[in-house]
This record gives sequence, structure tokens and C-alpha cells, in this order.
Amino acid sequence: MPSNDRTLSRRAFGGAAAATAAAAGLGAAAPARAAQTPAAPPAEREFRAAPGRAARRPNILFILGDDLGWADLSSYGAPHIRTPNLDRLARQGVRFTDAYSGSATCSPTRFSLYTGRFPGRTKGGLAEPIADRSVGLEPTHPTLASLLRDAGYATALIGKWHCGYLPAYSPTRSGWEEFFGNFGGALEYYSKLGLGGEYDLYEGDAAYKDLRYYTRILTERASDYVRRDHGGKPWLLNLNFTTPHWPWIADGDEETSAEIVRRIQAGDGRALWHQDGGSVEKYRQMVEDLDRSVGTVLDALRRSGQERDTLVVFASDNGGERFSHNWPLSGNKASLQEGGIRVPTLLRWPARIDGGQVSRVPVFSPDWTATLLELAGARPHPAYPLDGASLAGYLLRGEAAPARDLFWRVRGERALRRGDWKYYRGRSGRDQLFDLAGDVREQADKAAVEPDRLAELRAAWERTNATLLPYPG
Repeated sequence: MPSNDRTLSRRAFGGAAAATAAAAGLGAAAPARAAQTPAAPPAEREFRAAPGRAARRPNILFILGDDLGWADLSSYGAPHIRTPNLDRLARQGVRFTDAYSGSATCSPTRFSLYTGRFPGRTKGGLAEPIADRSVGLEPTHPTLASLLRDAGYATALIGKWHCGYLPAYSPTRSGWEEFFGNFGGALEYYSKLGLGGEYDLYEGDAAYKDLRYYTRILTERASDYVRRDHGGKPWLLNLNFTTPHWPWIADGDEETSAEIVRRIQAGDGRALWHQDGGSVEKYRQMVEDLDRSVGTVLDALRRSGQERDTLVVFASDNGGERFSHNWPLSGNKASLQEGGIRVPTLLRWPARIDGGQVSRVPVFSPDWTATLLELAGARPHPAYPLDGASLAGYLLRGEAAPARDLFWRVRGERALRRGDWKYYRGRSGRDQLFDLAGDVREQADKAAVEPDRLAELRAAWERTNATLLPYPG
């Protein structure tokens, strides 16, 4: 098999990560849990497709966590967070160790997933992230939702949109037949006040009043959607939680909520950043709540009788933030180091894919767009060629994984991965080269000893960059 098909046993990685974290004292912030011995993870086997199984076009449930770090799930080695529902999803499907977001912050990653293209192909994708009403995902641009809708799917988006504001931009203008959620990048979990102090909970394009904890509301709406009769159509549901994005408010933290609302109403434009709040323990509560919420939706799916024929993908929109457990990766959200873009990713499709498997194939957000379109029998628009590669042959027919470069660009940083090699230039302006097979922490710079490889990967990055829109001055 190609070098990028090497696998990593979760038993080996999970034990090493937990041991290292414990040695570093990362569990000390949650004393009640620090004494617990992490449960031994179940054995996983190298991914192997099982061709020849017949199946109908799948329903698609694509779940995004928000700012969830690569090692924030117990199945990825978190020493202090328990995520039994997501761990079960991993056991029932495939766990990807080398999966990436399309960018290092919220909205450009969503652009890459919804369009299947690099964020820099569109003006709205240059915002990192979108913070005002000047740009968004143009309604004329084909999306995963619009292409699947045209192929006969029912489509809905529940949760965080963050690809532009009304009146010009909305999921309902970009292919999703139903929308329930928030438009902006963050909101206070109870009051639904957004970054500008505006109320930000909508059904379709109309404000919707519900002051309960946001994650509960999204979980209820998603559970109702998967149970619903869609008239015989397959369906696409993009379920975008805001958990565990700041502010650091768990279900029941109404006093903290009230204090943040007071600050917002007093004109504190930074109140939602909650830089004087949160903790490792609070973050644990939020991630474990996300896990329970996913479990509730998956249980509704099972009870509906559609579990076998529904393809579920769970991922994060970018790397972890302040309280995330990213070890052993360097960097976090907003950086193109591994900790900013490598994300936990799980896939399950009982009708076609065996469970208990692990894949180390490098994949990123635009690949899922290409994959889902192929599995649904939909075609990309010829005027908007995809930058992602379909994984359908690898997942279903036993073909080799696509051999191509993974490319990223954000203001001040650049990165490209080819096989196990990664070219990276951070804000220092210095070109670096890392062999991720033996140095996932990106500490052993091979630029001086591999100058030809560095030059080759830098040139590949420059060629792709030349096809993208320039950043505005």
C-alpha cells in the first residue's frame, strides 16, 4: 500500500498520549477524575474496504463540533474527558488519525466543506473568519446542499452557519431547504446574543425566540429531523454545534450567562470572548455535553430505522482553542501547525463499511464534499471544479487512497502536506520541513538536510496559491 496508508493503532497512541499528558500534569485541573484510569480502548484494525455490498443512496448526517481539538475525545487519547457516544461511533465505523479541516478558523473551513474548494477561491472565503455583513457565500455558487438537492435529496442545516449574514447570505439561499440556527461566529448559549450584541437564533430567515441552552435546542431539532418522514427522499443534514466554542458556559451555568449578558448590554464588545473565564474542568463539561448530544441524535436515528442506510461523519471545524487537549500536536486554532488544522474525524455507514477500523490516510474538508457528491450520485458543477478528492474508491472499492497534496493558506502562514512530508511557513517567514511520520509535533526541522524536497513542496504551494484570489490589502 502507499506510504500514506500506514495505520496507527489507537491502543498504542491512546496509551502513549494519556501517559504523556499525565506526566505533564494535565489531569490536575479535574481532581475528581484525575485518579481514574482511562479505560483500555478496543482494538482497531487497519482500514480495509469491503466491496460488493449493495446499498441505496445514503442519508448524510454531517456533524461539526466547534473548536474541538484533535485529542479532545477519549478515543483520541484525552486523559480527562469521557466521550462514550463518539467512541461508540468510532467503534462502529472508521477513525481517521490524519484528518484535517480546510482552514484554521470557522468560516473558511465551512466554505471549503460547503463548496469542496479552497477558501481562497471565493471572496467570502478570504475572511478569516467572517465578522461583518460585507461578504459571504454567494448564493450563485453551487454547494454540497444545492447539488444534492438537485439530485433529489432533502436538505437542512441546523446550528452554526457563519458564511454570511442576512439579507444577502443565508443557508436557504445556498441550497439548504431548511435552516434553524445562528448566522454568526459565536453566541451566548442562553440569551442567543451574538458578537455584535444582536439576537442570533433563526428559523429560516426569521428570528426565533427560545432562551434555553443552545446545545439542547439544536439536539432536539436534529433529533426531530432525522425521525421525520421525508417523503421517500434521502436527506442531507448539516448539524453544526457551537460546542465547545467560547463563551465557557455549560448547561446550567445561568449565573455566568447573566454576567456575560450584562457585559454585552453595557457595551463590552469582547464579552463573548470570555477571556477571564473558563477552565479545563468547564471545557470538559462542554465536550462531554457535546458527546451526550451527539448520542441523543444518533439514538433518534437508530429508533427511526434509518441507521443502516445513513452515512454519519463527525469532525471539528478547526483545531482546539484555550482549554483544548491537543497533545502531542503543536499550535492551535488559527495556526497552520498541526494543532490548528488536524481534527478528530469519524465515519460510519453500516450498510457499506465495517466498524472497528482506523485510517491514517491524510484527508481534509473538501474531500468530504467530493466523496458525498459521488456517493449521492450528484455531479460537481463544471464551472466550479472541486479541489477535494473523492474517497469513495478507497472507502468502498478497495482502491488506493488519492495521491495528491493537501494545501492550506491563511494570512501570514502557509502549509502543504504531501505524503508524510509537510512544508510550513509561519509568521516568522522561515520555511520549514517536517516528516510527520516520526515528528507529529513539528519540532525537527528538516529544511537544511532536505533542501530539494523543501524546494519542491514550496514550488507546489506557490503554483496552487497563484490560482487563488489575493487577500485584500
